Amino acid sequence: MRVLSYLTTALLVLCPVSSALAADALDTGDTAWIIVATALVMVMTPAGLALFYGGMSRYKNLLNTYAMTFVAYCLGSVIWVMWGYSIAFGPDKAGMVGGLEHAFLSGIGVESLSGTIPTLVFVVFQMTFAAITVALVLGSVVDRMKFSSWIVFTVLWLTFIYSPIAHWVWGGGWMAGMGALDFAGGTVVHINAGVGGLVLSYILGKRLGYGKTPMFPSSVSLTALGAALLWFGWFGFNAGSELAADGIAASAFLVTNTSAAMGALGWMFAEWMINKKPTLLGIASGVVAGLVAITPAAGFVGLISSLIIGLGAGVLGFFSVAVLKKKIGYDDSLDAFGVHGMCGIWGALATGLFANPAINELGTGLFFGNPKQLFVQSVSIVGTIVYTAIGTAIVTYVTKAITGGLRVSEEEEVLGLDSSIHGERAFEIE
Repeated sequence: MRVLSYLTTALLVLCPVSSALAADALDTGDTAWIIVATALVMVMTPAGLALFYGGMSRYKNLLNTYAMTFVAYCLGSVIWVMWGYSIAFGPDKAGMVGGLEHAFLSGIGVESLSGTIPTLVFVVFQMTFAAITVALVLGSVVDRMKFSSWIVFTVLWLTFIYSPIAHWVWGGGWMAGMGALDFAGGTVVHINAGVGGLVLSYILGKRLGYGKTPMFPSSVSLTALGAALLWFGWFGFNAGSELAADGIAASAFLVTNTSAAMGALGWMFAEWMINKKPTLLGIASGVVAGLVAITPAAGFVGLISSLIIGLGAGVLGFFSVAVLKKKIGYDDSLDAFGVHGMCGIWGALATGLFANPAINELGTGLFFGNPKQLFVQSVSIVGTIVYTAIGTAIVTYVTKAITGGLRVSEEEEVLGLDSSIHGERAFEIE
C-alpha cells in the first residue's frame, strides 16, 4: 500500500491536473451547497415575501397579495425554463441579450456543468432570483391591480425587462464587460424591481382614499415573520451567489447577517428619534433594507464595511418611506421603491466604495485605490433605471391593451380583492 501511495504521488507530480480540467470538474460539496441555497431562496418568495407583503396589506386584500405573490413564483418558474434562462445566459448578442439556443433548456443535460456545479442546478438557482424580482414589484401596486393584468404583466416583465438586465450583468453583457460589480442582485434584482414598481404605481394611479383614509396593515405579526423568513432565505441568496462552498461564501454569509442587523437598528433608532416610537414594522423593514443594500456587495466587502452599509440602508430606507414618499406624492403601497429601489442604489454605490481585493480579487473599490469602480457602478445604476423605467412603462401599456385595463373597479376596490376576485376571506370580521 505504501508503494502504491508513492507511485500515486509521483504520478501527480509528473502529470499534474490542469487548472482548466479542475475548474470543469464536478464538485459535490459545491453542488450540495447550491442545492441548499436554491431551496433557501425559493422559500423567500411564496413564504417570506408573501407573509411580509400580506401582513402589510389591508385585511380585505391579504389573500389577494398572497395569490399574486404565489402566481409570480409559478409563472417565473415556467417562463425561466422556457425562454428566460436563454435570454439571460444564452450566447451573447451584441452585449444586450442572450440567444434562444437554450430555450426550453435545449442543449443542457444532466452532465452539463457551470463551473463546478451541474448547469441544471445553476438554472434553478437563477430561476428563484427571477421569480422573487417580479414578485417584489407587486409591493407597489397591491390593493388595486387586476389579477389578470398582473399575470400578463409578470410574463412580459420577466421576458423583456428582467432577463435582459440579468444578461447585462451576469450573462456576459455590456455591464459585465465594463466591470460592473453586482454579487447577488443590487441592480438586477432590487433597483430593477423598485423602479419597475414605481413606474407601474404611477400608471395605475393612487388607491381610493389614499392620504385621506387610514390604511392599516392587516397583521404586523405576519410581516415580522415574513421578514425573518426573508432574512433566513437571504443567506442562500447572497452566500449562494458565490456558486461554491468557500471562504468568499462564508464572508458573504457573515456580512449579510451583519448588514441586516444594522439595517434594523438604523431604521429603529431613526424612527424612534423622529416619530418617538420604535415600531415592529419599522424594525422588520430595516432588516429588509439592510439585506437589500448588502446584496450587490456581499462577496466583495468585509465586516466593517457591512456595518456601514447596513446602518446607511436603515436610515435611508426610513427617510425614503417617511419623507421622500410624502414629498413626491406617489402611492407605492408597500414601499417597494423606498426599500428596494433606494437601498439597492445605495448598495450598488457602496460596492464601488468598499469592494476589498483582500476579500475578492475581482473587486476593488474607491477606498482601496480604484476610483474608476465608483464611476462604473454609477453607470450601471443609471443604465438600469433608464431601461427599467422606459421598458416597464411600455410593458404596462401593452398589458393594459391586452387585458382591457389595469385596475379593478371602484366597487371591487372598496369591497376588497379577497372577496371580489377570489371569493375568500383571510379574517372573519363580525
